[in-house]
Amino acid sequence: MRFNKLDLNLLVALDAMLEEMSISRAAERLHMSQSAMSNALARLRDYFDDELLVQVGRRMELTPRAEVLRDAVHDVLLRVDTSIAMQPEFIPSTSDREFRLFVSDYTLNTLMPHVVARAHAQAPGVRFLLQPQTIDPTRQLERGEVDMLIMPADYCSPNHPTETLFSESFSCVVWSGGRLAQGPLTFEQYAVAGHVAMQPTSIQPNSFESWVVQRYGLTRRDEITTFSFAAAPALVVGTDRIATVHTRLAFQAARHLPVTVHTPPIAFPEMKQVTQWHKYRSKDPGLLWLRQVLLQAVVDMDTVRR
Repeated sequence: MRFNKLDLNLLVALDAMLEEMSISRAAERLHMSQSAMSNALARLRDYFDDELLVQVGRRMELTPRAEVLRDAVHDVLLRVDTSIAMQPEFIPSTSDREFRLFVSDYTLNTLMPHVVARAHAQAPGVRFLLQPQTIDPTRQLERGEVDMLIMPADYCSPNHPTETLFSESFSCVVWSGGRLAQGPLTFEQYAVAGHVAMQPTSIQPNSFESWVVQRYGLTRRDEITTFSFAAAPALVVGTDRIATVHTRLAFQAARHLPVTVHTPPIAFPEMKQVTQWHKYRSKDPGLLWLRQVLLQAVVDMDTVRR
């Protein structure tokens, strides 16, 4: 098929080359020969009157024109995929669809077990690919490489729809055998204590609670830094340190660890945990079903907590 004298099949090849920045890797990705991919590049160069990919040392780089085309081409292909390839209905009981979700380990430990159980009861053949938020998750969403994000509303892209799942407060976790377990936790104790801090591995430079602490002008003494929300409560055991974590995670930890949960001596605003999907997939029947499962799973999660 052609549009303005451009063979639209070439856009698929162009998308792969601009993403991989390699003719050979793009050819492997599309199961084409390298010569066929080189021929496609030659035709694209002729059409756009631009080199698109140029050799710089031992690697290839995009020209300025190619940088502009990169997201635009992928966006066009994503529109085609979501408009034409989308199934007209989703039947949970017979589906074997795989849903790709980016989640934090907080979500993985608190909400996802209930999501998986709910989904299995309705759609035993459905599969989940749960990936860590170690790269820019909104970028992956833009490119259609993930079905859904579950993350704080403050970190979501303004360009795509969201749905609030629940609000979350924060609590302080201390070792039950330590001096901080007795009585309410004071501001002075919080300010001088050693802390277990969570440092995200994604593009966000600080965790939500660290960001709030900075607003109070505190220079908190973070003596242990971890990449895991879920591990933080266990790391205070046997010490007089404090871990400030999501309240649901704090009480989950208190069920199997010798820890005490305190109300923080500083006011943390509630975090809104939301789900986000690509705007082109708002009518995807499978995602509509999954969004309902997520909301039902929140009820299950909080019923267990009570």
